[in-house]
Amino acid sequence: MWAIDNHHETAVKPPMYAEERQQEILRRARSVGRVDVVTLAEDLGVTAETIRRDLSVLERAGVVRRVHGGAIPIERIGFERAVATRDTVLTAEKERIAKAALAEVPTDGAIIIDAGTTTARLAQLLPTDRELTVVVNSPVLASILGPQHNLSVLLLGGRVRGKALATVDDWALRPLEDLHVDVAFMGTNGCTIDRGLTAPDQAEAAVKRAMIGAARRVVVLADHTKIGTDHLARFAKLSDVDVLITDTGLDPELGNEIDQAGIRVVQA
Repeated sequence: MWAIDNHHETAVKPPMYAEERQQEILRRARSVGRVDVVTLAEDLGVTAETIRRDLSVLERAGVVRRVHGGAIPIERIGFERAVATRDTVLTAEKERIAKAALAEVPTDGAIIIDAGTTTARLAQLLPTDRELTVVVNSPVLASILGPQHNLSVLLLGGRVRGKALATVDDWALRPLEDLHVDVAFMGTNGCTIDRGLTAPDQAEAAVKRAMIGAARRVVVLADHTKIGTDHLARFAKLSDVDVLITDTGLDPELGNEIDQAGIRVVQA
């Protein structure tokens, strides 16, 4: 119900009850993958301390986890969304990240493109005027790249993980021992200063680790919701990364910390 301010003759929306505010916070967290205290306080017209109390309530309820400056939905930690679901989230940001990554593609030689929704957009944008060998661990990426006459596509074999549509285990790992590429374009589920790059599955993390080991340079494509969170299995230290390409939603403090660690950060 709207209240009328007789002094200014304008409609004033009454403040939310705590339960309503917490539901809105949870909705936003699940929608974009992360919420921050300052933005929530401004948008919802309450103090930062009120938002912190709300996040504590939601954390005790088991629906979010507190992280630096905000919170992430618990699904990001204990539940890995399928590719089809992830592909519908932050589409504009992922498109910009992929376009920025084109600047890191060599004029010739060999590259690796890791399985993922953002890396898939890079695969779709690869220029047609360059002779490249492209190593992939995803049947989806192989089907995108295979028809291009200027590309030689190598698909790593192995078991296909349904959640990520990525090949894993020994049949994927063994060929990487003998490969050497110019650039590995990697996806990640999490990225933090302390733990580096992480994924929810150990078998997939092992393949990612081997991909990085086979590359002269490593470029990570990750939207801002991945930065500041971590998952079960680490596959790289932050020092293994040359370039991190993300979007403008990245928390400035986190961006500065990564930059100070010697990683070139590109925000698209």
